[in-house]
Amino acid sequence: MEFLGTTQTTNYCGPKKACGFSALPPAAPASEIQECYQPYYLPGSRYLNSWGPSLFYKISNAQTCMDEGATCRSALRPPTILPALRSALFCRYSPHDWDRSNELQMRGAEASRLWASRLTGDSMRLMQDKDQLTRQMQEGTSRNLGQRLSDIGFWKSELGYELERLLKENHSLETVKRQLECAAEELNCPLQVALECLYHREKRIGIDLVHDNVEKNLIREVDLLKCYQEQMRKLAQRIDIQMRDNRDAQHALERDFEDKTSAQFIDEQCFNLRNTSDCISFFHGMEKVDGTISVPETWAKFSSDNIRHSQNMRANSIRLREEAENLFENLSDQMWKQFTHTSLAFSARISEVTDAKNKLQTQLAKTLQEIFQAENTIMLLERSIMAKECPLKVAQTRLECRTRRPNVELCRDIPQFKLVNEVFTIDDTLQTLKLRLRETQDTLQLLVMTKRRLEHELAIKANTLCIDKKCMSMRKTFPCTPRLVGYT
Repeated sequence: MEFLGTTQTTNYCGPKKACGFSALPPAAPASEIQECYQPYYLPGSRYLNSWGPSLFYKISNAQTCMDEGATCRSALRPPTILPALRSALFCRYSPHDWDRSNELQMRGAEASRLWASRLTGDSMRLMQDKDQLTRQMQEGTSRNLGQRLSDIGFWKSELGYELERLLKENHSLETVKRQLECAAEELNCPLQVALECLYHREKRIGIDLVHDNVEKNLIREVDLLKCYQEQMRKLAQRIDIQMRDNRDAQHALERDFEDKTSAQFIDEQCFNLRNTSDCISFFHGMEKVDGTISVPETWAKFSSDNIRHSQNMRANSIRLREEAENLFENLSDQMWKQFTHTSLAFSARISEVTDAKNKLQTQLAKTLQEIFQAENTIMLLERSIMAKECPLKVAQTRLECRTRRPNVELCRDIPQFKLVNEVFTIDDTLQTLKLRLRETQDTLQLLVMTKRRLEHELAIKANTLCIDKKCMSMRKTFPCTPRLVGYT
């Protein structure tokens, strides 16, 4: 038997080495085989390669060189060990070597196991500590983000409340400005009436051409109206300037509100991020970037200053509105003190024109009702025509499909007859409905032309009434208080 392979200190199947004595007969030459096995060292057992088989060395040292006579006698003795097994017996280990090797292997395995156990325990404790630290830091950051969101929500609600009040104040101020402009324009009419009254009174002849109380009141009224017109225009200019200031404050609040909305959205996204979120990623170096431009104190002061500035603008607006309301009250009181005359009753002509106008309005209302009915009828006819298209498509599709029947199956049966009759009937129905639709459309056009004629007649009657009213007392055109402030 040949042993192939290599131990840590011994080579098998190698060339026979000289032992220093020639008492034994030469062994059969062993075939030289190239080494194909490399030793493998287990972890912790690299220090076990310093020992060798002691039995080999003991046997080798016991052999000594004999003299030539002894050599001849030993050559005549038969060998006690087969020549093929001599090298294998000389390379075996002793029991002491085997026990020592096992002991060293056990010690190395125990040392490796203890070291690995300690390392595993330390690693587990380290991972637990780091996991707890990371979790605590993440929870702390989440709490800080929640507090930040609460602060942003507080200032956002304050800004929203102030912005809402400022918008209401701007709307009220704009309404007051429009009322002032409307009242200033409306004063042109009574002013023109008073001037025309003075002009017509200059046409008086004879003793009636006197400087009486009526003329004095007319002159006083002209002066009063001109004075109030000037005051209203100046107040409207001041309100326009204040509205520009209010818009600046509004823009500041809106910009701050939008910025806080964006910051709240971003912080909410950050607050809602979890370790299992899909949108998380690595952004290396972001912790070194500092693009902040404010601190919590300046951040809160910025919003507080915007709110305080808006409150000041609102206070100025309220003062201007109160001044405008006082001006309206004084104007109304003074105007109605000057306006003391009333108009005469309407003439018979005005009654007749009014009666004719009422009748035309009644006819116009009826015509509008007929137009509405005609439009509904047209809509229903169009719907009916559209509703007949699908049955016609179905019938024609059935006929087309039945034309593909093979050979003798292409029979003119009752379904075929009914389908043809159905197509002709639906087609006739469509033609009838389309004819009625055209007739209704023509009727609608006639009604529309009638409506236009009635409206034209009503415009003529309204113009007649306007001309007749001009013949009445010119003082009747004096505006009322709601008209002055723009409510009518």
